[in-house]
Amino acid sequence: MGAGHDHSHGDTRVSRMVIAAAILSTFFVIELVTALLINSIALLADAGHMLTDLVAMFMGLTAVLLARRGSTSPARTYGWHRAEVFTAVANAALLLGVAVFILYEAVERFGHAPEVPGVPMIVVALAGLAANAAVVLMLRSHSEKSLAVRGAYMEVVADTVGSIGVLIAGIVTVTTGWPYADVVVAVLVALWVLPRAFSLARAALRILSETSPAHIDVEELRAALCAVEGVTDVHDLHVWTLVPGKDMVTAHLTSNRDSALVLDDARAVLTARGLEHATVQVERADSAGDCNCEAE
Repeated sequence: MGAGHDHSHGDTRVSRMVIAAAILSTFFVIELVTALLINSIALLADAGHMLTDLVAMFMGLTAVLLARRGSTSPARTYGWHRAEVFTAVANAALLLGVAVFILYEAVERFGHAPEVPGVPMIVVALAGLAANAAVVLMLRSHSEKSLAVRGAYMEVVADTVGSIGVLIAGIVTVTTGWPYADVVVAVLVALWVLPRAFSLARAALRILSETSPAHIDVEELRAALCAVEGVTDVHDLHVWTLVPGKDMVTAHLTSNRDSALVLDDARAVLTARGLEHATVQVERADSAGDCNCEAE
């Protein structure tokens, strides 16, 4: 029953990402054509940002589909789950590249800002907001459970802010004729994107370096295992994350009690903390030195 639920959840995630990719592709073409027709560097830059949304979406979709294949090879016992994490790293790098490009273009425009008609900017920005809002609503619930989806989601959220910026720049251009509105907005958008890109990269690299999950207190977990009746020592305790939502743990317990009973109690301790993917080995306490838990 659990496997069927996971499969259904995966199907929903894939279908939503496919629809989101179709929406973004349509708007990318509209924005690119409009930018070329009115010679708008701001819209062209935003179209480039939209292109990163599409790349992130297709990379995320590929990672999700690969992860669903599972462990089909003896040489790949964890399957393709980590593809999501590698995708998140690539998406973070893409976000950083876009932010740096926006800052570079903004600096280049100082002193000779191009004259761009504001009305087309407003119309395209409104269309972009509608497209991004639809995609954000579709992906938001899945972004907390998958780094691959989260990377694509963050790209779209960042582009939503960019569309708002283009809208403001268009309104200011129409009402005041000030040519530097898009430059100021571009800088603000880039500064907004940068910390989010670093956050995504940090989350992905934390998983790749097999750092203990932030929500698991390893010392508290060790103490809880030590508190299991009959356990005299806990060693080789390792906790890491395979992908978001799937934390793993291994532990060796030394005990002077029936191994089956200790194993059941230890698994209950781990399950209570959301650590259901566990490998626990129970060893006999054959020496007086196996008493680290009692020492605590």
